[in-house]
Amino acid sequence: MSKRDYYEVLGVSRSAGEDEIKKAYRRLAKKLHPDSNRADPNAARKFAELQEAYDVLSDRDKRAMYDRFGHATPTGAAPGGSRVHTWSSRGNTADFDLGDLAEILDFDFGRTGGPSRSVFEGIFGRGRRVHVNEVGEPTSTELDVEKEITLTLEQAGHGDSVELKIDEGPMAGQTVSVQIPPAIDDGQRIRLKGKGRSARRGRSVGDLYIVCRIQPHRLFRRSGLDIYLEVPITVSEATLGTKLEMPTLHGPTTVTVPPGTASGTKLRLSGRGIENPRSGTRGDQYAVIKIVPPKRLTARQERLLTEFRADERENPRSGLW
Repeated sequence: MSKRDYYEVLGVSRSAGEDEIKKAYRRLAKKLHPDSNRADPNAARKFAELQEAYDVLSDRDKRAMYDRFGHATPTGAAPGGSRVHTWSSRGNTADFDLGDLAEILDFDFGRTGGPSRSVFEGIFGRGRRVHVNEVGEPTSTELDVEKEITLTLEQAGHGDSVELKIDEGPMAGQTVSVQIPPAIDDGQRIRLKGKGRSARRGRSVGDLYIVCRIQPHRLFRRSGLDIYLEVPITVSEATLGTKLEMPTLHGPTTVTVPPGTASGTKLRLSGRGIENPRSGTRGDQYAVIKIVPPKRLTARQERLLTEFRADERENPRSGLW
């Protein structure tokens, strides 16, 4: 399925400024977030499409490349496209495909007297990208290194700076500070450019990818930007209602349990979840009520409950069978 135009995805004109693009993204991010569209099976795809469009149009260089070449770019490379992926005059690598080589070397595939496409395909392989640096040395993702780090829920939610010792590459043995952005997800990667392995010849250096793993929390469970907390209450608290102090990622707060609250009820604390500063959205916290009956009763409690049961007028199973 062909990709939609990024400007169409954000609902802005091609002449839109940075502020207009940012405002459009924030408005649509709130509207299309999967947590707000649980009944829509395509919600995750639509939100990912929005994220991709904003990632390109909010970056001046990526946007310029997209305006010129459309989706046949590094962000959505089309087969056989003539695109320069990255280039630096300081010796960093550049990625080309066969069309790029033809343009750079001024070759016209199929032109009389010029080399045919099959010449290059025979050398580099049909449909594969060619990775070269300025000394003619092939580069490879094999130079990239992955390293996992474990984060607490608080670190992943609020962001943090983590000290990490590099095991491989030109900075092996050194410690670097890794900035963890707020609202990072489990499995998400952070790229440290040029901190991977070095090639045997030339100056090619891979990247270091930090894979974030979020350890389970003793109290909280995270779902997207929302936080869930199971809150045990007594039978009398559920029946008569009460006010409870409970923890959140932003400090303690008070929640009101209305009379007649059933077990499993979710009480919403608006804006008490995780904030994503890039999209401007903030999740909620939900107190999931769990009614816990007493394990032991005094003689008086047992007598009062027996009297209460004898006087009950409601049957919660009425109409079930």
